[in-house]
Amino acid sequence: MNTSASLRLEPVTPANVDAAVALRVHPHQERNVASVERSLAEAYAFGETAWPRLVFDGEELVGFVMAFLDIPWDEKKDPTDRRSGLWRLNIGAGGQGKGYGRFAVEAVRDELLRRGERRLYVTWEPGEDGPGEFYRRLGFRTTGEVSGGQTVGVLDIG
Repeated sequence: MNTSASLRLEPVTPANVDAAVALRVHPHQERNVASVERSLAEAYAFGETAWPRLVFDGEELVGFVMAFLDIPWDEKKDPTDRRSGLWRLNIGAGGQGKGYGRFAVEAVRDELLRRGERRLYVTWEPGEDGPGEFYRRLGFRTTGEVSGGQTVGVLDIG
């Protein structure tokens, strides 16, 4: 596991956007997570409710993470239910198993805490090759909800 002090998040800029869209997860994971290109398009479309960041280890781009901020969850069921959490997590194929994913989730947690949130939500593709076990190891518990066919998890953070 990488515990290097050189891990950091950076915004997507004109200087690093080409590297960002070139980032690829393992081929067998591609069905579980949207591409960085799609995520950046959604970040543009959703404006201030999206928080996209690149994960660097020193000067090396190793991942992409995007949070969602204060979105209506299920307006028909409860118009007051607004949530924040982890929208996307893409760790490059060569960087997996080194602690980058944990770092990215913890960075989102810290940003949400800074914004006064008390819970961090995430959804994931169910199944053996999905990321459910990764999120459970980080302390997420399933809520019993399904969103867009994905399992919903929550982590109490504050």
